[in-house]
Amino acid sequence: MTEILALHAFDDNYIWLLRAGGCVAVVDPGDAAPVFDHLERSGDRLCAVLATHHHGDHVGGLEAILSRHAVPVFGPAAEDIPGVSHPLAGGERIGLPELALELDIIAVPGHTRGHIAYYGPSLGAAGALFCGDTLFGAGCGRLFEGSPAQMQDSLAKLAVLPAPTLVYCAHEYTQSNLRFALAVEPDSIAVQQRSEDVARDRQAGRSTVPTNIGTELETNPFLRWNAPAVRAAAASRLGHVPADAVETFTAIREWKNRFA
Repeated sequence: MTEILALHAFDDNYIWLLRAGGCVAVVDPGDAAPVFDHLERSGDRLCAVLATHHHGDHVGGLEAILSRHAVPVFGPAAEDIPGVSHPLAGGERIGLPELALELDIIAVPGHTRGHIAYYGPSLGAAGALFCGDTLFGAGCGRLFEGSPAQMQDSLAKLAVLPAPTLVYCAHEYTQSNLRFALAVEPDSIAVQQRSEDVARDRQAGRSTVPTNIGTELETNPFLRWNAPAVRAAAASRLGHVPADAVETFTAIREWKNRFA
C-alpha cells in the first residue's frame, strides 16, 4: 500500500511523498534539502518527481535533485520547467511501476498557464488529489497567468471528484482562508465550525492538510458559486446579481485579492 508523507519547506509549503516498497515519488520539490534528508534517514530510493507548475517554491529543488538522482520528471507541457522528461497536458494516465500506482492527470490552468493536478483514485480508501496551488483548504490560488473563467472551470473539474477524496494542496493556508470564508458566509454553521476546529489544530501545531472535497464543497467560497449566500456576497461587490458562476467566482476572487 502506498503511504503519503509530508515534508515541510519554507514557511508554509508541503512537499508530498508517495511511498511504497522503499521507493518514493516526490510532488513539488521546491527545496531539495528536505527530500535529501528523508532519503538519507529512511534509506528510500527516489523513483520519480511530479511537478504541478513552474513556480520556484514548487520546482526550485529540481536541479539539485536531478544532479544526484536520474529519475523521470513529470510536469506540465505548457510551462518551461528544466528537467521535465514527461510533459503532460491533462487527460493522460501515468504509471509509477515502482509504487504499483497509476495517476490521472487533470489540466487545471488559472494559477499558472499550464498547471496540472495528479489524481489517484486508488490511493488509500478515499483517493487522493495533488493539486499544487489550484485548490487550498477553504481557498484557491491567485490568478497569475490564467483567467477567472479558466480557474472556475478548473475548480469545477475538481469539485466533481468523489466527496471523500483527500486533497493534498501545497500550502498551509487554511486558517487565513477561513477568515475570508467567514466574511463571505458569516451565517454558515459549517464555516464557523471549521474555523473553530482549524484554530484548535493550528494552536496545537497540527496540520490542516489534507482536507477533502466534501469539506471544501461545504465551506470553500471558491467552490460555492451556486450557493445563495455566495451569490449575494458577489452581488454586493458587483452592484448587480451575477449572471453566472464565472461572474460570481470572479467577484469573490477579486474581493479576496484585497481582503486584509
